[in-house]
Amino acid sequence: MPENFSLKETKPNIGGGRVSGGREKLTSSFDLVEVTHFLFVRVVKARDLACSNATVGGGVCHTFVEIKIGKYKGSTKYLEMNKRNPEWNQVFAFTKDRIQSLSVEITVREKEFVNDEFIGKIAIDMSDIPTRVPPDSPLAPQWYKLESEANSSVGELMMILWFGTQADEVFIDAWHSDVASVSGDSITNTRSKVYLSPRLWYLRINIIEAQDLVVPGDKNRNPEVYVKAALGNVKLRTRVSADKSLNPRWNEDLMFVAVEPFYDHLVLTVVDKNNEEEFSLGRCMVHLSEAYIRWLPEPVGAKWYNLEGGGDVVEELKFASKLNMRISLDGGYHVFDESIDCSSDYRATFKGLWPPAIGVLELGIIGASVLVPMKSRDGRETTDAYCVAKYGPKWVRTRTVVNSFSPKWNEQYTWEVYDPYTVLIIGIFDNCHLNGEKGPNPKDPSIGKLRIRLSTLSTNRVYTYSYPLIALQPSGVKKMGEIQLALRFTSPSYTSLLAAYARPLFPKMHYIHPLSVYQLDSLRQQAIGILCSRLSSAEPPLRTEVTGFMLDAGYQLWSPRKAKANTERLMDAVHVITEAWKWFDTIKKWNNPAANVLVIVLYLVVVFYPSLVLPTLLIYCFLIGIWQYRKRPRDPTHVDIKLSLADSTNADEWDEEFDTFPSSKQGEVLRMRYDRLRSMAGKVMVMVGDLATQGERLTALWSWQDPVASAIFLALCVMAAVVFCSGLVPPRCILVMVGMFVMRPPSFGIGIPCAPQNVFGRLPTKADCML
Repeated sequence: MPENFSLKETKPNIGGGRVSGGREKLTSSFDLVEVTHFLFVRVVKARDLACSNATVGGGVCHTFVEIKIGKYKGSTKYLEMNKRNPEWNQVFAFTKDRIQSLSVEITVREKEFVNDEFIGKIAIDMSDIPTRVPPDSPLAPQWYKLESEANSSVGELMMILWFGTQADEVFIDAWHSDVASVSGDSITNTRSKVYLSPRLWYLRINIIEAQDLVVPGDKNRNPEVYVKAALGNVKLRTRVSADKSLNPRWNEDLMFVAVEPFYDHLVLTVVDKNNEEEFSLGRCMVHLSEAYIRWLPEPVGAKWYNLEGGGDVVEELKFASKLNMRISLDGGYHVFDESIDCSSDYRATFKGLWPPAIGVLELGIIGASVLVPMKSRDGRETTDAYCVAKYGPKWVRTRTVVNSFSPKWNEQYTWEVYDPYTVLIIGIFDNCHLNGEKGPNPKDPSIGKLRIRLSTLSTNRVYTYSYPLIALQPSGVKKMGEIQLALRFTSPSYTSLLAAYARPLFPKMHYIHPLSVYQLDSLRQQAIGILCSRLSSAEPPLRTEVTGFMLDAGYQLWSPRKAKANTERLMDAVHVITEAWKWFDTIKKWNNPAANVLVIVLYLVVVFYPSLVLPTLLIYCFLIGIWQYRKRPRDPTHVDIKLSLADSTNADEWDEEFDTFPSSKQGEVLRMRYDRLRSMAGKVMVMVGDLATQGERLTALWSWQDPVASAIFLALCVMAAVVFCSGLVPPRCILVMVGMFVMRPPSFGIGIPCAPQNVFGRLPTKADCML
């Protein structure tokens, strides 16, 4: 059976069992996920422990606490202390539905003990454990006496046990029974966390000129000087100055992405290029804290910087060469780390330019189902899945559910919304940093990703759907499973929501001082590199492959499938124009005489009653909108494999899409792909040339490249102006004659081009000037 890649509406038990798709506003802070009950055990500390005789003499007691409930067992960290009052302050969470024991055993052990030996233990019945429901205050821990095998007191243990849900404050940092097979430092990689992207700025360096450069070697040679700028690992350079002297000028901008806090220095080096050799004429180092912070389109004052370290000749002089620059941190721009059309944030870097929030986005990550195996452990296939969601600068990561093809997370997160034309990005990954993974540097492979645009959601409605997880592989498109989500976009004021549509999408600096496409692409690559570096250094790390996948770091790589898909999108976008032209062509051919008569009557009404044209068009648009309302999409947007042409791509094109850059292919395969690329690019080249030809013919009407054609056009313009002004022939009559001539029956020579078409087709173009 073919795989089902469609969206499915679900009915999870959320909001106390109320209908999830209704308009009733739910009130609980975790109303978009299913309630999961846990048994929490908080071990605080112990006192007066009776350690073994071996450790008493040494003065060090290596103690830990073990909690056992049925087949589940968890233990605290070892504490090597020279006192008998250790403190752990750790929390353990056991899923209530999986508990098959009537009591909880808490045992205090010593590291040196083996087998069944222990210091003391406590047994508590399940019926004696209380239940806590937030926002109730946390329960206070109590002291429990430890009992030994000899029924003697061996110390006391402070702890507390209670039944709670994932809404409990300690849920995030607790040890979970789902990760009982994970031990050591790997447990940190299984916890849910919230990350914040660092604040990014555009750093603009306007390099104006240099003064009093000292060039070693032949003093009669005209130096070829340029400036290199380096910030962190990113290096840029200016062009070689056209003014080949000791006082060269550039007046060129170099753009970097800077990140707060500003640790890196901006290093600028003036370089002289002599044939194949390059010589440093001096360098200067600027700390970013000295840069001018600009959020308005105001000019920045230039400043002279001394150049140092240009060689022995410079050091002997009593003056230094100088470099004139303007350095500013432009906070009026939004630093793009995502695609412009699929971005989750458009706000400027400077907080004073942020618009007010228009609503709240709430996401409930319920769980996944039928996930495919991602790796093998102990001879059996398994998947350790976790989910990552990004909106604006806030990233969230769910806990890892170990060894499950149908994990249940039931975690809920919230974001503030500033613009409806934004996209929520959700990705699912397999955790390869637990016990038993092979390789020096394992990576977390992606299971799937989806995007949800907020403007396609109705406000104050809960969407509960199961989204397909689709992945592209060298063998083709594959369904990796499904993920169940609950989503709600709440806007308290429709006035603020409507006002957001009237605001410019980008900050004003993007319109007043726009950046080129090349600059935006380069700056986005810098931003992605910075985010990957910063988030991978968090604890637990959000790894580079995860951040790059969420941000589409490889968006610029060639794909024949994407090229074809974008062409299909372009054709669909102009579908209305082409269909209208086809319909008018059938009218001209008189295939349906009744329709032709009706069109002519409507045309005459429009000509003789022009005041009805605009109202008629508006009423027509209104009726079309009302007619299309019944066909409106009722489901959120999701990945469409037909739109992406993922269901019709052949094996060779898949292999080409997954080829490395530079290509790893050789011989006839690479030759064949290059020829295919040339064929596709040739068709695009011809299409662009045809469009340019029609535009050149239009401008040739008054350019006098063809004197006869230009004279005819201008003469017709004068004649038409005289006729319209004199009133001899009413404009309506002219419009009637033109319209009747265009829509004349085929027996009057409809297939032959008319004189204006013939004149336009003979207009000169620049095609004959092309090599």
